Amino acid sequence: MMLRCRVNGEQVEMDLPPRLLLADFLRHELRLTGTHVGCEIGVCGACTVIVDGAPVRSCLMFAVQANGAEIRTVESLAADGELSALQVAFSRHHALQCGFCTPGILMTLQAVRERGAWPRTETEARELLAGNICRCTGYQGMVDAVLEQAP
Repeated sequence: MMLRCRVNGEQVEMDLPPRLLLADFLRHELRLTGTHVGCEIGVCGACTVIVDGAPVRSCLMFAVQANGAEIRTVESLAADGELSALQVAFSRHHALQCGFCTPGILMTLQAVRERGAWPRTETEARELLAGNICRCTGYQGMVDAVLEQAP
């Protein structure tokens, strides 16, 4: 099936198998390896990307379902080689260790930021982060980074 979409601002047109997952399309066809595949059942959040402004678990979506869509991956966050303010905050607060879950968390947070619904309390930050599993950090650094970025 033909897929026409925009990925990180670039027009993409490609003939794909109908059952190719969006995560596999991004990683294997476009070589955007920042999107990680963890659980493959939509629970861990490592594969989260933004599709038409909404955070999506790319392991649960067929690539051809994104026909006509605007897709953004973690690679879109850094502009001109400079990390985004959120990425810098994550680094400053040691909000990552192995980094496997980090791209999905950053994309979830980016989508929330764009909706104007940024958490302002520790409880709100923890509720937002609860949709992504991290086995390394204990989440406190992430919470601190999120709260630092509150408007």
